[in-house]
Amino acid sequence: MKYDFNKIINRNNTKSLKYDFAKERNIPEDLLPLWVADMDFQTSPEIIEALNKAVSHGIYGYSEGKEEYFDAVYNWYNDNFNWQVKKEWLIKTPGVVFAIVLAINALTNEGDSVLIQNPVYYPFTEVIIDNNRKLVNNSLVRNGKKYEIDFEDFEKKIIENNVKLFILCSPHNPVGRVWKKWELEKIGDICLKHNVKIVSDEIHSDFVYPENKHIVFSSLDEKYQNITITCTAPTKTFNLAGLQISNIFIPNLEIRKKVLKQLDRVGYSQVNLMGLVACEVAYKYGRQWLNELKEYLLDNLNFLRDYLETNIPQIKLIESEGTYLIWLDCSALGFEDKELEKFIVEKAKLWLDSGYIFGKEGEGFQRINIACPRETLKKALEQLKEAVDEIKSIK
Repeated sequence: MKYDFNKIINRNNTKSLKYDFAKERNIPEDLLPLWVADMDFQTSPEIIEALNKAVSHGIYGYSEGKEEYFDAVYNWYNDNFNWQVKKEWLIKTPGVVFAIVLAINALTNEGDSVLIQNPVYYPFTEVIIDNNRKLVNNSLVRNGKKYEIDFEDFEKKIIENNVKLFILCSPHNPVGRVWKKWELEKIGDICLKHNVKIVSDEIHSDFVYPENKHIVFSSLDEKYQNITITCTAPTKTFNLAGLQISNIFIPNLEIRKKVLKQLDRVGYSQVNLMGLVACEVAYKYGRQWLNELKEYLLDNLNFLRDYLETNIPQIKLIESEGTYLIWLDCSALGFEDKELEKFIVEKAKLWLDSGYIFGKEGEGFQRINIACPRETLKKALEQLKEAVDEIKSIK
């Protein structure tokens, strides 16, 4: 490989949420963190060079992307997903969750119902409740080593609760599903039938494992495009979350006007200069780096699977079709939720994401981030094995 993903980089004392804020979050400071969704890899050298150039200029005034920025974004989605976006569709925001809040306030009123599919990225729940909307859940159904949508329940929940907005997670975090064309079409047809708008969070779209293909929901048909806000970003892909840049596409003019009005209400205008620079360069020159990263992540996933099967068979891997956030079934360990969390922290000395924060459906699970050097992942698994072995010896 041209790029070295085995290199272990000390992230302590870098204002890293992942490494430097255990104390503030009431977590022991000696844990190995594999929780929040950023990577322990440096971004591509091309991006670092461009950021260094921007920093050395020394003036960080109000900034905006020009034609080259849009061209880079357009080419990325055209080349990778056969989706041709238009410039007028694009609204830049500091993050996808920020955009989801804009959408909730633009397309629903207080008391209206918003539908999600637990176990799902927990900020969905938080922003629905915090904005005084009614949370409605269409639980995903586990079928062996993967999850499926209960479409009958999906439509029933929409009808019974007069749902106005559905938040689609595609690829799905944390269960790792990359939705098939027929699944997306079925979702779209039900939402069209009942006049439900869709926010499609596709921030993990660049991470799909072999034999799976990410389909941009809006690209399937103009009828779906007309009811959808598509949320994208280079931040997960190129490890740029701290630069706060997301590209939100809204083809429907009336929906776009409503979202822009909400943007005006919160007083947000230009995005981060460094985010603009990084996004443009990432989409222009980051392809080889990403291709090698995806190979490395696939090897990490295979290593994780083999290690669990050989050394910790009590913990079952939910097969991931996409994302570097992996869903682990720990229910065979026999712990209640808080007990499991305590075991992971105090015995395994790991900082993971407890499954219950993703909804009741996540009870007995842990989410682990495998976007780290192999040695880091190996160390984490060895700590987990030692903790599980201790349980076995007691029993």
